[in-house]
Amino acid sequence: MLSNFHPAADMRRPLQAANGASRGNGEGSGGSGTAVVTKTKPRVKRPNMYRVLLLNDDYTPMEFVVHVLIRFFNKSQEDATRIMLHVHQNGVGECGVYTYEIAETKVTQVMDFARKHQHPLQCVMEKK
Repeated sequence: MLSNFHPAADMRRPLQAANGASRGNGEGSGGSGTAVVTKTKPRVKRPNMYRVLLLNDDYTPMEFVVHVLIRFFNKSQEDATRIMLHVHQNGVGECGVYTYEIAETKVTQVMDFARKHQHPLQCVMEKK
């Protein structure tokens, strides 16, 4: 008997109580005897994205910057070297784009790692 079940057809029927009597249809109070069921889709907003940037300084070794890019941003040796040279030549370079929480975590990790190794490397984030 389940093969005759059709959800769309059942959605158009008035709501039935367990004993078969209509419920909430306004009978006896002048209602039309039908119910309208509306289904709303929740709108999901995309999260704001943030760029994580490395800033150039005159003291942090290039090899250390490459190591940071590989370790914290999962860059390949080639990509890390390219980004490091971009930072060196232009003063700033993008490591990646992340949601706020992830970007904040990466900035903190890089800054803590640089301080631990006594380098003045600066890592910041900005809204994209």
